[in-house]
Amino acid sequence: MVKKGLLERLAEGPVVGDGSYVFTMEKRGYVMAGQWTPEVVIEHPEAVKQLHREYLRAGADILQAYTFFASDDKLNLPGHAAGKITTCKELNERAIDIVREVAGDADVLISGGVTMTPSYKQGKGKEAVQAEYRKHAEVFIEKDVDFLLAEFINQIEEAEWAIKVLKSTGKPVACTMCIGPTGDFVDVPAGECAVRMAKAGADVVGLNCQFDPNSGLKTMKLMKEALEKEGLSPFLMMQPLGFFCPEVENEHPGYAMLPECPFALEPRLLTRFDANRYARAAYELGVRYIGGCCGFEPHHIRAISEELSPERGGKLGEASSKHIPWGEALKTSTFLQNRMKATQEHWKTVKPASGRPGHPALQPKLMGQ
Repeated sequence: MVKKGLLERLAEGPVVGDGSYVFTMEKRGYVMAGQWTPEVVIEHPEAVKQLHREYLRAGADILQAYTFFASDDKLNLPGHAAGKITTCKELNERAIDIVREVAGDADVLISGGVTMTPSYKQGKGKEAVQAEYRKHAEVFIEKDVDFLLAEFINQIEEAEWAIKVLKSTGKPVACTMCIGPTGDFVDVPAGECAVRMAKAGADVVGLNCQFDPNSGLKTMKLMKEALEKEGLSPFLMMQPLGFFCPEVENEHPGYAMLPECPFALEPRLLTRFDANRYARAAYELGVRYIGGCCGFEPHHIRAISEELSPERGGKLGEASSKHIPWGEALKTSTFLQNRMKATQEHWKTVKPASGRPGHPALQPKLMGQ
């Protein structure tokens, strides 16, 4: 079977991305918080395979090789153990082999991704930064992934440098920045960031992480308007946080400002119904690559897949065979209290409570303020 490529699929309709790897692996005991490096692909490949399987079953059209924070300059930062275990090249090779094994003959695409580099923050300059990205790109081409992704970058200059390297490979390139409505970390407006990503050569531009779906949709609207004004038409992509954090919408670090981040965010987690609403709103805005980042678990990706199934020719993931949308499976429950909730109206109108004694409605004070 000859698979359709990313750009061909996006031209036909929505594509469902996958979800969280870094946060999910940390919760499962395979990633060190703070360092967030992915040596788990070397140490416990079976754990990575399992998470890929869950996203595939949920209905994802894309599986990202787990190469987040895998540049050599990140792996070898002081206090980081990963550089003693592996290299960027070895880690990328193993990560792609793992995801390809899981994908098998399934009609899914595999992406290789790069993230922001310590070299950029340390001011080492364009040549040094692009050398780190080139190490990734060389492996991705050797392994023949379907497309390349630059993600989790918070300054447009670095995003442009990354795009240029990835674009030189001839593969389709997507780029997502972790910015909110106020723009990047040096106050370049979100709309200008989108325009510059497109002009640098990105075929797909958008957002990932740091901000919740509602803030992300506001930012995407600004990006879309700026692109249209410039006569540019790349495909749009969103992979936001799976946690609500409206009070940090105008803070450059996003959810990192929250006292609960990263270890006590569960009360802010999206429900599957929130994921339904996000997917529909993103699609209506014109976003065609719709997935999630930190906090988005397989059941959230299943919700996106189910919400967009009509636009995808009825396509559903295998996990949907064990799920009836909007609570209708509860009609056969042994318990009356559950049967009473077996309606779409109930789940569309329910307002989840945290249930925590003394919880704040919103954080009255953020870290460092």
